[in-house]
Amino acid sequence: MERTIYLDNNASTRVDERVIQSMLPFLTENYSNPASPHLLGLKANEAIKASRRQISDLIGSSSNELIFTSGATEALNLAIKGIAENSNKKRRHIITVATEHEAVLNTYKYLENTGFDVSYLSVNSNGEIDLQDYKDSIRDETILVSIMHVNNEIGTIHPIREYAALAHQVGAIFLSDCTQSVGKIPVNVNDLGVDLLCFSGHKIYTINSRWRARKWVKKWHTKCFKYCSIGYCLLFSKQDNEFRGN
Repeated sequence: MERTIYLDNNASTRVDERVIQSMLPFLTENYSNPASPHLLGLKANEAIKASRRQISDLIGSSSNELIFTSGATEALNLAIKGIAENSNKKRRHIITVATEHEAVLNTYKYLENTGFDVSYLSVNSNGEIDLQDYKDSIRDETILVSIMHVNNEIGTIHPIREYAALAHQVGAIFLSDCTQSVGKIPVNVNDLGVDLLCFSGHKIYTINSRWRARKWVKKWHTKCFKYCSIGYCLLFSKQDNEFRGN
C-alpha cells in the first residue's frame, strides 16, 4: 500500500481529531445562527464565547479584542486598508519588508496607487533586516509599520518587540503577521508590544475549510481607533464589535 509522507505543515495542517469531535455537534445538531435569540442560537453563541476565551489565553489578549475573519488574508486587508484609508491625510507613509507574504505586499501595492508612500526594507541572506535601515526609514509621517513575526519561507524570527517600540516613538501603529509563529513558539501580544496581530487556524490543526484569523487591537490605542477607524470589511451585517460582517 502506497503511503504519502506530508512535509508541508507550514502551508496547512491536518485537522486534529479533537477539533473534529468538538465541531461535529455544530455541524449536525446545533447548527443555529449564533446571533439568533432562541435556545439553539444562544448555545451556539456560548460556544463562540468559549472559543474566544481559549484563543485569548493562547496569545495573552482579552476575548473582546479578537476579530474573527475568513482567514489571515482578510485580516491583513482589514487591518492595513482600515488603518491607511482612515488615517490623518498628513500621515501617508508606511513601512514593510520585501519578504512579507503576498497578502501584505499586494495590499501595499494597492495603497501606493492611491497615493501612499511605502518603504520596502530589504533583508540579508538570513532574511534579517538591517536595524539602522529600519531606523532611518521611520518618519514623523509614518502611520503604519508591518513586519511578520516568523518568515513563511525560511523561518527567520524577527525581534518584533524592538521594532514595535521604535515605531511607537513616532506614534506609528505596528502590525505583525504571526501566522507562522502562533502555536509553534510563544506569542503574547503584551510581550511583543504590537497593536495589531493576525494568524490563521489552518496552520495549527484547526478546520481547514474555514480559515480563522484573529486581529488584536491593543487597548491603549482605543482612542486612536475611535477617530482612526480600522473600518468595515463588509457593510450592513456587522459582527465582532462592528468591525466585520458575516
